[in-house]
Order: sequence, then C-alpha cells, then structure tokens
Amino acid sequence: MADESVEEPEVRPYRSWVRGDINLNPSSSSWHPTNRCRTFDELGYLLIPQFATSEEVQSMKMEMVRLVQNEWFPGGKETTTVFRTDDKQIQAQGHSDYFLDSANRIHYFAEVDAVDPTTGALKPEYLGNKNNTKNKIRALNKAGHGLHLQQNSSAFASYTTSSKVGSLLRELGWVDPVVPQSMYIFKQASGVKGGGEVTSHQDSTFLHTEPRQTCIGLWLALDDATLTNGCLWVRPGSHHEKLRRRFVRNPKHFGSALAYDDYNDTAAGVGDRSEPQMIFNSVNINDSVPWEGKLPDNSLSAPECKGLYDAGFIPVPCSAGDLVAFVGTMDHLSLPNTSNGARHTFQLHCVEGEGAGVTWSKTNWLQYPAESTFMKL
Repeated sequence: MADESVEEPEVRPYRSWVRGDINLNPSSSSWHPTNRCRTFDELGYLLIPQFATSEEVQSMKMEMVRLVQNEWFPGGKETTTVFRTDDKQIQAQGHSDYFLDSANRIHYFAEVDAVDPTTGALKPEYLGNKNNTKNKIRALNKAGHGLHLQQNSSAFASYTTSSKVGSLLRELGWVDPVVPQSMYIFKQASGVKGGGEVTSHQDSTFLHTEPRQTCIGLWLALDDATLTNGCLWVRPGSHHEKLRRRFVRNPKHFGSALAYDDYNDTAAGVGDRSEPQMIFNSVNINDSVPWEGKLPDNSLSAPECKGLYDAGFIPVPCSAGDLVAFVGTMDHLSLPNTSNGARHTFQLHCVEGEGAGVTWSKTNWLQYPAESTFMKL
C-alpha cells in the first residue's frame, strides 16, 4: 500500500533587513524575497537602472526651476539659510527655525560659499529675478523636505505616488511604507564653489523609528552621476552594523515636550532658547568607523581615492533615471563635484508606518504639525 503521507514543505530561515529574521514557507502565499530583494538584504543597497523615465526626470528638473523662480527670493539672513554636513552642521541646522519648519514644506538651503558670512545675505552674483533663475539655482545646496506633498500635478508628488515606488518598497519587505521627507540635491559644479562632499553617515541617524530601524533611502539620479561629479559611495555590508549616533531635538532647548506650540516661541515645556535646537547623541561608539561625520583619510586623493577603498567603500556611478535604494544603517557618502556641471538628484526617505507596528521617534528633528500625518504609499 502506498504511503499517503504528505511531506511538509521545508521552512527556511531568511534575514530581511526591515522585517528581521523570518521563516519562509514555500507553500505560503505570504511575502517571499525576490532576487532583487535578496541582493538588497545582503549588500544593503540595490541599483535599479532606468527606474524613472526621461520624461519624469525632465519634469522634476523643470518643476524645480519653476519653484525657485516663483518661491525663493533670498534677500536677508532669515531667508538665506545654508546647509552643511561637516563639523559645523549643528551651527548651521541646530540653530535654524527655517530648517526646523521645513518638515512638510519646501524650503531652500544655500551653499555655504554663496552666502556673505558678514551679512548672511546671498552674494550679489547669485541673485536672480523672476525671469532668470540660473544664478539662484547655482547658489542652492538643497530643497526640502516636503516636495512630495505638493499637489496640483507636481512632478515630485506624481513620482512619489506612482505604483512603481510603492511596489518596490513592498518587494523589498516594507509592509506599511510612509514618506517622512523628500529632498532635491543640487551638487553644484566646481566652478561655483559648491558641490562639496557629503560626509559619512547613516540615514537612520536623522530618521529614527521604534522599536526597530526601518528607514530606506530612494536616491534617484536626475543627471548622470560619475566619479568626477560626486556619485554615491556605499560600504556594502555596513547596514548590519548598529546605529552610531542620532540627530535629535534638544530637550534643553525645547523642554520636556520637545516641541513649540505652532512653531512659535511659546514653550510647550521649560526650555532655554540659547541652547541649540538639535544635537547629536552618540548611540554606539564604533572604533572601527573613525570617519563617522567625516571622510576616511586619503578619500580626496582623486582619482585613486585609496582611503575610501581601504575603508570598504565602493562608488555607485549611474545614469539619469537610475535609482539607488539603500537601508538607513548603510554607511554612505559622496565626494565633491569636480566637474563643470551640476549633479541633481531627487531623494525620498521612507519608513514603516504604524500598520507594521512601527512608530516615528518623537525625538527626531523632523516632526509634522499636529493632526498632519506622513504620506502613505
């Protein structure tokens, strides 16, 4: 008599960066990692050629020209805020209401060398007018952090809400993806004294979720990104390392509630306004990563960049329309743009929402006004 017993399918363990250790059951209809997902989980990043069409790329670049033309009229210290990632980051962003208030709006951040250090105003050679935005755009480091929230057929909102973005996130293991922020990075050409390096960091430093890290960066090239114009560099495998530090709201400034009432000067707790708004807290000191917030030694020794390779970094050159997806604990950076042309990118940062049992940390610098929520995908 034949054995009628049915052999149970083999259940195999799998380590997903966002979901953690799970058991895969071949007979189950639940989520299973694709080959792209396996690469992503193993290395910490994934390069997807031609993720965006040339039409989408051009629409975003034209949209930014329109926004700068119609919305950014820098003329004084209050509206000419610089952005930097070096050892003066706290000085630049940690004392800025303009930065703090950019969570769900579009604010514009200039290159350090485009601003007069005495007056705080944009230097005359970068000033434009409603009919000429070229000089103003040359002064910008980035725009953020709510480009994806702009309606009226915004190119950024259309791309963010496209089915391919949500489908990719779910393919890579996200269950309830939401979008806390978006950024347009200009990476200016060397001739305009901009386009400096972005120092080594982990994105979860700025986008912290609890009880586990779930940040993913979707880095879309709007121009070809090369070794000479500041392409992304990543350190494969570093996404398995612990978070090294956090950029948080300073309770000494905000008080116990870590917030203002309606972003004005009325404290929701007891705070000292002379203290910086944001600070860095060390979380896990990693002596093997002495370049956190800096660059490894000999990184700028182009074209060899020996220090980067020695530290385990590799470049990720790509073409306009290509996407680099990488996890929030991935160690990454970019070198200065030494070319004659800018290198624009549009970047989304997504995290798991409450539907996946994940919450946005109340200590993060980025907080939406009351009753506002992150965009669901």
